[in-house]
Amino acid sequence: EGKSVNIKMTLTAPGCGMGGVISDEVERKVKGIEGIEDVLVELVWEPQWNRDMMSEAAQLELGMF
Repeated sequence: EGKSVNIKMTLTAPGCGMGGVISDEVERKVKGIEGIEDVLVELVWEPQWNRDMMSEAAQLELGMF
C-alpha cells in the first residue's frame, strides 16, 4: 500500500516569488520515489530561516565560508 508524506518547509524569505515553484518541485520529486502515493507540502514561517539551518557542505557550495 502506498505511503503518504507530509513535508513542512520554509523559504529564505516570506516574499520569495519562487515559493510555489519550489514547493511544486519538492512534491513532484517526492512523488517520484517508489511507494509514495500522496505528498502534502506546506510552507511554514516558524522557525524563521537562517543560514545555520544549512549543512556545511551546502554553505561551501554557495561560497558562504
